[in-house]
Amino acid sequence: MLRRAIASGLALCLLSMAQGASAQGFGMGGYSEQTGEALYQGVCQGCHMPDAKGAVGAGAYPALAGDKRLAAKAYPELVVLRGQKAMPAFGPSFSDAQVAAVVNYVRTHFTNNYSDSVTTDDVKALRATLSAK
Repeated sequence: MLRRAIASGLALCLLSMAQGASAQGFGMGGYSEQTGEALYQGVCQGCHMPDAKGAVGAGAYPALAGDKRLAAKAYPELVVLRGQKAMPAFGPSFSDAQVAAVVNYVRTHFTNNYSDSVTTDDVKALRATLSAK
């Protein structure tokens, strides 16, 4: 049963990435969702699960619920933009506003209670720093 649930989650994750890529194309703002909640539900929860507690099976999908690493707001910005381990980079397909929205959503939900918000300007500046390297 657990394996089936994990396989379903992985399939949803891959499907959501493929839909974003095929619907609008990576590198061209590939996802239409604009709110952090919609982005999480449409893109992230397929791997990180609806409750953000992650999953382990064919791969390891870390929990975002209660994740102390989210305290530093630049950390989730960087992970969303560049990816990490098995997580793909969403920088090419998310706008600065979408990155800020989903990061703020995750940092204020799932037992996370970080009050300092990520702004579109924060993401723009980090993106510029990363592209300069």
